[in-house]
Amino acid sequence: MDKKIPKATIRRLPLYYRYFQFLRDSETNKVSSSELADATKIDSATIRRDFSYFGTLGKRGYGYDVVELLAFFKKLLNQDRRTNVALIGVGNLGHALLNYNFSQTNNVRIAAAFDIDPQIVDTVQSGVPVYKMSEVVKQLQLQQIDVIILSVPASVAQKTANELTAAGVKGILNFTPVRLTVEDDVRVHNVDLANELQTLIYFLDNFEE
Repeated sequence: MDKKIPKATIRRLPLYYRYFQFLRDSETNKVSSSELADATKIDSATIRRDFSYFGTLGKRGYGYDVVELLAFFKKLLNQDRRTNVALIGVGNLGHALLNYNFSQTNNVRIAAAFDIDPQIVDTVQSGVPVYKMSEVVKQLQLQQIDVIILSVPASVAQKTANELTAAGVKGILNFTPVRLTVEDDVRVHNVDLANELQTLIYFLDNFEE
């Protein structure tokens, strides 16, 4: 794709995809930009601008064809093929992530998990095999996994990230509070639940209507 797509637009694409899934499941055939805006809480001008980066997706006077747009976003987001990821760290948060049904809304699954706890290593948790951390490089390469979810203690987050990127990992969903230093060809998305909660409380306390 030749056009440079803004990061804000890219972050909204999974939301569009999920909503078109919902429309398909509810047997809705078409939707207007205003209806899409009401449902997603994204203004219709932004939706039309987002869609314009990918050509003509809608029809004037008709709106958006649900089946066509669902197929388009499915291919765009690589949801037409299964993507395996690995979970590094099977603590309380790790267990919650293992129990989360990613495949309900997309074509991603946790195929392997890694930990140092001898009580769960070499067991199967929520249908996912848990390996020793010493096996992480071998298993990632064997299973051709280059995207990982990182939920290890903060004290070992950077060291673990270094080992994983050296093994060929290209994408990290980082649930630790540490801002990782990685090579330019590695993408890190940070998910700081405590920070998000504190931000929400701040807005509630300071921007009350």
